[in-house]
Amino acid sequence: MASKLFSLRGVTLLVLSLGAASAQAVDVTVAYQTSAEPAKVAQAENSFAKQSGATVDWRKFDSGSSVLRALASGDVQIGNIGSSPLAVAASQKLPIEVFLIASQLGSSEALVVKKEIKGPQDLIGKRIAVPFISTTHYSLLASLKHWGIKPEQVKILNLQPPAIAAAWQRGDIDGAYVWAPVVNELAKQGKVLTDSAQVGEWGAPTLDVWVVRKDFAEKHPEVVTAFAASALNAQKAYLAQPEQWLKDKSNLGTLSRLSGVPEDQVPVLVKGNTYLPVSEQITQLGQPVDKAIRDTAEFLKQQGKIPQVDSDYSAYVTDRFVKQVQAAPQS
Repeated sequence: MASKLFSLRGVTLLVLSLGAASAQAVDVTVAYQTSAEPAKVAQAENSFAKQSGATVDWRKFDSGSSVLRALASGDVQIGNIGSSPLAVAASQKLPIEVFLIASQLGSSEALVVKKEIKGPQDLIGKRIAVPFISTTHYSLLASLKHWGIKPEQVKILNLQPPAIAAAWQRGDIDGAYVWAPVVNELAKQGKVLTDSAQVGEWGAPTLDVWVVRKDFAEKHPEVVTAFAASALNAQKAYLAQPEQWLKDKSNLGTLSRLSGVPEDQVPVLVKGNTYLPVSEQITQLGQPVDKAIRDTAEFLKQQGKIPQVDSDYSAYVTDRFVKQVQAAPQS
């Protein structure tokens, strides 16, 4: 798999040329979330700023819906969101586009419930929390449909991850579908009823993606390409030797600090998702992602979460930046 990836030398040559093309430093605000993924090493090492020459402000957000609001207002130019908020954004014609797939989600997102809940049917009448318009919201609704349970049979509460953790400790909720670090805290006292890997097998896969405002991408394409290059290069060592990468204390410490998860829990979360090299990114940043948005939008419309579904979402996905990374000189 490592052979599919571009070399560090290639990335360096690419970003040097990008930096030379930029007459002055560009200010860019990046919205990130708490997922534990190898690319966060690039964030910690500030490689995006170094490679692009941009002045970068990293801002932490608790959910995709809050990232969307910041993107819509123009406070954020690049943001990390899931496929469910992406479908909502596209349905609302928000001027953004996916330029990089952060991960294909798996066991890192899960439905954790109290231990007295033995099976899906026990969810009826229970209080289940989830951040609305998130990948876990979509996965929860898909799970209920798979189990033959109507959403109105469950008391679904709209809570952000920090509020979910507090509500769980108070005993105000019976479960939640959420991500790290809150899912790890809940699992200590509860049990996992299902996760997004299994829900994906049921026909409702979810993605984490990086999006950019279209106006920013048009004005500063070299900055967006540098972001993609830095993130993909940070994945290189992990994809080449996953087990060795996860034994490196510096990697674990970095992901622990940026995700809020204890170091000993980081490996399970990282392994829980799938990360794509450049060639697979280009393949997916086409019909597969377009279809994922459309399928997600169709499901959300059925659930009454969005008013309509478009036949084509290709205007919200682009592979041009990853293609520039692929075209960088190889050694």
